[in-house]
Amino acid sequence: MAKNDLIGGSLWEQYSDKVSERMNNPRHFGELTEQDAADLNGKLVVANEGAESCGDTVRLFWIVGNDDEVIKAAKFKSFGCGTAIASTDMMAEMCIGKTVEEATQITNLDVEMALRDNADTAAVPPQKMHCSVMAYEVIKQAAAIYRNVDVATLHDKDIVCECARVSLQMVEDAIRINDLTTVEEITDYTKAGGFCKSCIAPGGHEKREYYLVDILARVRTEMEREKNPEGAQEDDFATLSIVKQIKLIETALDKYVRPALAGDGGGLELDDVRSADDGLIYVHIKYQGSCKGCAGSVAGTLGFVQKSLHGTVSEKIRVVVE
Repeated sequence: MAKNDLIGGSLWEQYSDKVSERMNNPRHFGELTEQDAADLNGKLVVANEGAESCGDTVRLFWIVGNDDEVIKAAKFKSFGCGTAIASTDMMAEMCIGKTVEEATQITNLDVEMALRDNADTAAVPPQKMHCSVMAYEVIKQAAAIYRNVDVATLHDKDIVCECARVSLQMVEDAIRINDLTTVEEITDYTKAGGFCKSCIAPGGHEKREYYLVDILARVRTEMEREKNPEGAQEDDFATLSIVKQIKLIETALDKYVRPALAGDGGGLELDDVRSADDGLIYVHIKYQGSCKGCAGSVAGTLGFVQKSLHGTVSEKIRVVVE
């Protein structure tokens, strides 16, 4: 089947020939039985994994050698898109000949790299990278079943980007060590946010526990406080002139907020700053570009802006969208 028979236009051209070939002719599709395990002097392991976001499911079959814990054979069955089939097929192939421990070190990025036609060109479009995560997850399930342990004990902690398997600690370290100031820089250094983009900000393909915009704002705030531990007290900002207040707010917006929003074609302008009788300072903003009408701008983006101003200017600030 030709590429253009499946998907038309430039999107299909973003799939590698290896992905196309395994979509149509997976090499390890099928199942293994107890008799197969006996013939290979091994133990049959069967694991299942599903992706709630798209409904794809996969069943992985391993035969693990009784004497050496080496995976003698691997097959799979799958209900899902072509990318999921191609990724799982490559994953099954990569497991064969490895020990169970070695197989658990295979990541979805390893699978994607193996599916590339050349090292510099991605095998699938960024928005389909999440399909290879299921292949990574089913390995963990199989290993947990083989070892008779809870699969949670095998998972990495605090994963920010599922597509690239980037941890919270890795993102925080990259920001601090390299003095990063934008989400784009985080992606360049860690690959987080470079694929389905769900981890960049609320409102993406999947809901995430951590978002890069929030991590960046928090870590940059911590870095600023570490540089200037004797900085201005909360009361200082409230007593400044309106001109100085606006200048401090604009500086914070330019450094921490606008670059993050600009990455998705959005922006904001400062409309007004008003002090209230309750001692709070109300910062009125207007969204620009893609932020206008965005579902995430109601809560996610607003929270990000306010959190950034709290950390860099004053906890007394309350952000209001005009």
